[in-house]
Amino acid sequence: MNRHYFETRVPLSDDPTVVAARLASSGPHPDYVVYESGGTWSYASGCRAELTLDREGARLRQEGAGEVFLPWDGHPLRQVTRLLGSVAVPAWRAYGWATFELSYAKDGRLDHVGDGRLLHLVVPAAEARIAHGRAHLRAADQETLTALLDVVAGTVPAPATEPKPLEVRGTGEQAYRSIVENAVGEINAGELHKVILSRVVQVDEDVDLVGTYVAGRKGNNPARSFLLNLGGIEACGFSPEIVVKVSADGTVVSQPLAGTRALTTDLIVNERLRSDLLGSAKEVYEHAISVKVGTDELVDVCVPGSVEVPEFMAIRERGSVQHLASRVAGRLAPGHDAWDAFGAVFPAVTASGVPKDAAYTAIRRHEGEPRGLYSGAVLTVDHNGEMDAALVLRSAYRVAGRTWLRAGAGIVGQSTPDREYEETCEKLESVARYLVPAGGAR
Repeated sequence: MNRHYFETRVPLSDDPTVVAARLASSGPHPDYVVYESGGTWSYASGCRAELTLDREGARLRQEGAGEVFLPWDGHPLRQVTRLLGSVAVPAWRAYGWATFELSYAKDGRLDHVGDGRLLHLVVPAAEARIAHGRAHLRAADQETLTALLDVVAGTVPAPATEPKPLEVRGTGEQAYRSIVENAVGEINAGELHKVILSRVVQVDEDVDLVGTYVAGRKGNNPARSFLLNLGGIEACGFSPEIVVKVSADGTVVSQPLAGTRALTTDLIVNERLRSDLLGSAKEVYEHAISVKVGTDELVDVCVPGSVEVPEFMAIRERGSVQHLASRVAGRLAPGHDAWDAFGAVFPAVTASGVPKDAAYTAIRRHEGEPRGLYSGAVLTVDHNGEMDAALVLRSAYRVAGRTWLRAGAGIVGQSTPDREYEETCEKLESVARYLVPAGGAR
């Protein structure tokens, strides 16, 4: 069996977001992942190898080799590393997602994990990487490569992109204010320092997620973006930060964002809100404790003395909001790999809380349903040890015909229910204003 890819490179003049969306809607396979990172849009579809993780264990299926199953042993990410090491496709890259509940599983809390998949990765049968006016196409066979070329060449129509904004205020307001008030009481009683609590906004109308991705990407400037239909989950999102990025040379970077104000079309208002953000003791405290945790987590897997904070409390504009942002970096210690780094920082402290154990308990107590992909990760991992994992926020989700949005706010002792509810609205609008109805105009 030929395990190598058929490859070609072609010039490209179209908007890479639109090309990636065309591939998603008209590509050679119904399942796909689109991932944008650092000016490169990647598209992956089909399956040459598939790795899944659930409470029973880890499974690897690959073409021509059947299935390998490793029963749960309490170290799931080590099992993932082991199975990926046996992938027989040369120069492979895997794409996929991890749910928030993986955080419970990796720490041994299987009683808080359902029966669904916690991690789903595929090494694709078809792949495109689009950057700098060129597309690098790879496919398992010549027929699939030709199909990729046809879509990239623009012989299929672009997706619909005329949005119909969704109102996010007024939905679940009292319930959210109540859980914030309760969490503030728990924090001031010394049970924890910070917790991120979220709320769900249902979307009753049928939504074109591909069109929403294109429209939303035009209106957002995310750290990463993604569009996927994989393993029963459909989603599109505009991630404000990474969970972790690991380079082939062992450099590790995380990017905590915490502290939020609205971002409007009025420059004077934005400057006032920015000054308010930088001068808020509550927001600065929330940010600082998140950076401290992020630093401590990387210390556990990095060369002693290599962990630093090269950027602290900068302002990052992300769609409808602006954040306090920092960057934590280090170098992996010998004997550690990208999955060790991922395990050290996942879930992101900016989407869970401080300390994490107590935050998990508060999240389960106050939120009415599992988080699933929300505050989990969409990620790529390469044969050479590279990893790029986006924090799943500012996203639209669809599972089993149900579509929803979800956003949260960081609760500390100085929080007020009014402000935290307003913050969720500001974040939700990063997606809600760009929802494209199914069957909409092109």
